[in-house]
Amino acid sequence: MDIQTLLKTHKPSLAPYETVYKNLHQNPGLSLQEYLAAETAASHLSSLGYEVRTSIGGTGLIGILSNGPGKTVLLRADTDALPVEELTGLEYASKKREVDVEDGVEKSVMHACGHDMHVSVMMAVAETLVMSKEEWEGMVVILFQPNEERAGGAKAMIADGLYDEQKHACPIPDVVLGQHVMPLPAGTVGTRVGAFASAADSFRVTIYGRGGHASQPHRTIDPVLMAAHIVVRLQSIVSREVDPRDAAVVTVGSVVAGMTENIIPGEATIKINVRTVTPETRTRVLSAIKRIVKAECEASGATKEPLWISTSSFPFTINDQETTETVAAAFSKHFGDKHDPESAPLGGSEDFSILATEAPNKSGGKGVPYSYWSFGGSDPEKYEEARKKGRLEDVPINHSAYFAPVIQPTMSTGVDAMVVAALSFLK
Repeated sequence: MDIQTLLKTHKPSLAPYETVYKNLHQNPGLSLQEYLAAETAASHLSSLGYEVRTSIGGTGLIGILSNGPGKTVLLRADTDALPVEELTGLEYASKKREVDVEDGVEKSVMHACGHDMHVSVMMAVAETLVMSKEEWEGMVVILFQPNEERAGGAKAMIADGLYDEQKHACPIPDVVLGQHVMPLPAGTVGTRVGAFASAADSFRVTIYGRGGHASQPHRTIDPVLMAAHIVVRLQSIVSREVDPRDAAVVTVGSVVAGMTENIIPGEATIKINVRTVTPETRTRVLSAIKRIVKAECEASGATKEPLWISTSSFPFTINDQETTETVAAAFSKHFGDKHDPESAPLGGSEDFSILATEAPNKSGGKGVPYSYWSFGGSDPEKYEEARKKGRLEDVPINHSAYFAPVIQPTMSTGVDAMVVAALSFLK
């Protein structure tokens, strides 16, 4: 049976999974607090006959389906949400608030990156593979990973013994596959050999001045002004220190100082996020950031050295050529012109690759092949209308308070893509 016939025959009705999606969307969990998603996924895998192992690196879990000799394929979905107040206006919009275990602050919570779609899609994929067992051989490992947004989930699952025979004993994969819903037309998929997602480095930097009365600035060292100079100067790194043929992003996403307008505070905190696509540029940009912060502090007469805390670090996602070409060929056959084999790299970053690069391999070292691709989640008509007007910036993007994939054909495409990719290795 070819894959298209298999999907027509064994792909379940997606109506129950649409219900799951809406429930997850309405009840999101922040990183390290993905309890509903984990419980929903684990219960579903168990009901299908998968061997389920839970509480891996937090709320992470795997489901194992053994189906005779053949390759072992690991399929990954992430589960966490973001501290964003949802503004989509959907009937199933999240109104949830919860205390973030990372800092003890109560926050609005939203699935603003589509991980609820990833979970729902993967649950449907799990059923499809069970229903079609007579058509393939090998082993499938379905992995639900927590804490992707803070780059900690994959590392935590590895550190907790994901592949350790004495602990969670996840079968060693021959290949690791993953996907992400993006603000592209729903119904489309995109693959790319080589670099597909940037590295990301985030820091919390505290700079120190001397506080005092707002009417006597000459007796203070103003950390707000110091922070302002730093923020402006950091923007020169990409425009003046990065090769124009390369790519990098330096974003200051948060500046916090003081509590009221008539007091010059004693310190300010800046949160910086950096995206780079090559190791050389990563080194150059990070060095420039530290040089600028240090110099501006010295120029302002800071009372002590800035305090640097690394808050997250994502690796590069570099798709294996042979693996990605295998997936791309299968996608072209199934999706036709809805598949872009030269898809633009993602603007964001991922910790997905760690599940592959830290997996033991047959030569006694570490690292197995992986491929990661995108599938569209935007209303195709609205996307095309925005494109024609030259207003693609009006299409809500990941991490926006307005980001919410159209349920169909997004879900159906995601299910097809993951099943087609998996079966291209499960003969």
